[in-house]
Amino acid sequence: MKIDEIEKTTETLAAYAEDVGNGPVVVTNQGKPVAVLMPIENADLETVTLSANRQFNELIERSRARLRAEGGISSEEMRRRLG
Repeated sequence: MKIDEIEKTTETLAAYAEDVGNGPVVVTNQGKPVAVLMPIENADLETVTLSANRQFNELIERSRARLRAEGGISSEEMRRRLG
């Protein structure tokens, strides 16, 4: 893992992106992490975008909480209902 203080960074973003093959690159501001570049495996642009979307993640969590509280139906039952 590479850690660079934001005020001391000299590399281009492209150079940092190329360096993620050696592990995550963490950028800090006064010693606190503010950004990280890391390799993405087995994900497309849509997956990455949605995983960083707060509203989408809140929707998923509400759905999971409702499922835990109320239960759900099986995929077989859903197929039956939809014909």
